[in-house]
Amino acid sequence: MRVVAGEYGGRHLRAVPGMKTRPTTDKVKEAMFNILGPYFDGGRSLDLFAGSGGLSIEGVSRGIDHAVLIDRQGAAIKTINQNIAVTKEPDKFTVIKRDAEIALKQLQAQHQSFDLIYFDPPYREQKIVKEIQELITNQFLNPECRILCETNQEAVLPAEIGACTRIVEKSYGITKVTIYRYQGGVSE
Repeated sequence: MRVVAGEYGGRHLRAVPGMKTRPTTDKVKEAMFNILGPYFDGGRSLDLFAGSGGLSIEGVSRGIDHAVLIDRQGAAIKTINQNIAVTKEPDKFTVIKRDAEIALKQLQAQHQSFDLIYFDPPYREQKIVKEIQELITNQFLNPECRILCETNQEAVLPAEIGACTRIVEKSYGITKVTIYRYQGGVSE
């Protein structure tokens, strides 16, 4: 596993030990970011189920100013911090060890909002539609925010979730990638 492109391109990243997470393959990660940009002119990202932190690190490597990574697993947090160390720019990342729902309450109290959101939850715990609706309701989405969802092939996501419209849905082996764009102004 490595950073595919950008400032940190080619740097190797660790996977979370054990079977509780499944890292996004380099091929799928490259395809995701080619659809999203592939580069960014600043902005903030949020990863609710960060795993190894690979998606957020890739985003910062490609121009995101700051990434917030959330995971509740101790092994994942340790791996995220080791991977962030590879960037030599830890100030560009905030790591939160909490359940996503609790962490979002903390971020809401701080009035944080984002330009890019990653959803790669454990396949058996997917509640993506409900969670996107909560992000809209709680004003986490900046205008034109993009939401990247990585799921298995069985997941069925709607064309629209509130003011978010699906702009891409592609399959890569057992993985399905769905990207939404927030069509509202300030989150409703």
